[in-house]
Amino acid sequence: MKTFLGVDGGGTKTRFLLIDESGRVLASHLEGPAYYLEIGLDELRRMLAHGIEQTLRQGQVREESLSYTFLGLPAYGEDSKLLPALDSAPAQALPHGRYRCDNDMVCGWAGALAGADGINIVSGTGSIAYGEFAGGKARAGGWGELFGDEGSSYWLAREGLRLFSRMSDGRTPRGPLYEHVRRHFALTGDLDLCAAIYGNDIAQRSQFAQLSRLVFASAGEGDRAALGLLESATRELADLVDAVRGQLRIPVHASIPVSCSGGMFQPGNGLREALGSALALRCAQYRFTEPLLPPDSGAAVQAARLNGTPLSAESLRALARAG
Repeated sequence: MKTFLGVDGGGTKTRFLLIDESGRVLASHLEGPAYYLEIGLDELRRMLAHGIEQTLRQGQVREESLSYTFLGLPAYGEDSKLLPALDSAPAQALPHGRYRCDNDMVCGWAGALAGADGINIVSGTGSIAYGEFAGGKARAGGWGELFGDEGSSYWLAREGLRLFSRMSDGRTPRGPLYEHVRRHFALTGDLDLCAAIYGNDIAQRSQFAQLSRLVFASAGEGDRAALGLLESATRELADLVDAVRGQLRIPVHASIPVSCSGGMFQPGNGLREALGSALALRCAQYRFTEPLLPPDSGAAVQAARLNGTPLSAESLRALARAG
């Protein structure tokens, strides 16, 4: 019986999923962030080793019997000098070397579309789009929080605080966001926000991104400026999808499936529906679809593909039922 381990690394948590070739889940495990720029390479190695060991132990599978492993890591491929270090990060726990590392965007795509041609847009702490078509591969976005990651939770949090500063100064009419930020940080004076952001751990990427909830809450109360930020986020994400389509040179008349994954697409916040509507207005043809599988399942699906033994349609249905 072939077994596959998928590792979906993220900015806040890392999920491990062990399955067999029939799509049966043998074990699952949760660890902390895999964002090496924040936690460091040593902590990444330790976390991966512990997570893999715990998952295999739970599933009662020996490492030497494991068929293949795929590990999706945030920021992988964004510093060519570090690729050897990242590629070797799981080696302690997987000494037989039957594994491959890549960007965590692949987990989202492989899960959402079950490894079929199409495009997946990820919006979590950061944002990135990835797609495959007729043997080609392409990505757009994922440039990081300082000058990219448009439409992500970090971007939305940053733009929300920028909007608060404008409301405080009187450059923008005050809406519900103004009071949401004041209450969240228990501000005595508005400028105390500087100390709250720059002088504390909240400046860390993953923690800072959680402030995007204030924008969603304000938009839900009718804050027009906050609603405008969500509209901008939707346009940015749709632009990423268009960019990947262009790189893949998909014919304009071809209808291509598009799905989404990541924490920004929480049920009920409207972003998923807004993106579907935005894509429907584009010149190119898209079929907006719900994700078939979550990213951790996608990582396991990709492990099977890389092993040269992709899961059958029946096995994919079994894996979907297990989720």
